[in-house]
Amino acid sequence: MTRPSPPPANRIPPLGWLLMALLALIWGGSFVANRQALTELPVLSVVAVRVAGGALALWLWIALRRLPVPAGGGWLIACAVMGLLNNILPFTLIVWGQTQIASGLAGILNASTAVFAVVVAAAVFPDERLTLPRLLGVGLGLAGVVVAIGPDALRGFDLRSAAQLACLAAAMSYALAGAYGRRALKGIRPEVSAAGMLTAAAVALVPAALAHDGLPAAVPGLPTLAALAYLALAASALAYILFYAVLTLAGAGNLGLVTLLVAPVAIVLGALIFGERLTAGALAGFGLIALGLLVLDGRIPLPRRRPSP
Repeated sequence: MTRPSPPPANRIPPLGWLLMALLALIWGGSFVANRQALTELPVLSVVAVRVAGGALALWLWIALRRLPVPAGGGWLIACAVMGLLNNILPFTLIVWGQTQIASGLAGILNASTAVFAVVVAAAVFPDERLTLPRLLGVGLGLAGVVVAIGPDALRGFDLRSAAQLACLAAAMSYALAGAYGRRALKGIRPEVSAAGMLTAAAVALVPAALAHDGLPAAVPGLPTLAALAYLALAASALAYILFYAVLTLAGAGNLGLVTLLVAPVAIVLGALIFGERLTAGALAGFGLIALGLLVLDGRIPLPRRRPSP
């Protein structure tokens, strides 16, 4: 199936922005669902249910719609690489990192995906070149994440910390996944790409969870089951359909901008659901993120230097 080429580096089509906002809303909600699921289940079990449930839902959809599925070793290798780069490595690194460092600092380090994605895409794709608006826009957005979460979170930053390096490695893994996915899965429907990737991740994570955690002693309560359903159906199955759609519409570099949008969504949902305080700093950070995205998209043009006479 032929897909349109991504737009120029500093422009994202309106549909791309809409899908990115929806993706950020879904992934922001996953923080709330994770918080609930982890009250009764270990980390590895939650992640395994998430990827396995998402893969099952997508394959049922593909079967009902009779969507074409590629055959051959190249397709299987692409799914395995995407499962490793986009699920297994970042999920494991971030979860482990968050057991060692504050969640605010982990959120800031995760938002660095936007920086890595722009740089990696510029190195790989000629149509996603590194421009001043892209650099300034990503910089403003990352500053907004820091302000929204709170600059105090950065006080514990130390590149010698293995946990912090793990979070940065997860961000780089996400960026590499975007670039690899654009090249290796070109022309494949988003549902099929997402199903293949989640299946590859499930093949590795489900046995690992059973070996490490075993089966739960009792059936989890209804709130936990609802959280698991959200993680599998919304935060994995639906979210990764949107992920591949954004990758096609906006390019690998712009896809990383979703991490800048996830932070404010998670903060707002935390305030609405758990009664967490929404500070003035958070609101100022949201404004900086919005400004950065407008600059990056070219809607706030930068002044051009006049040529010398």
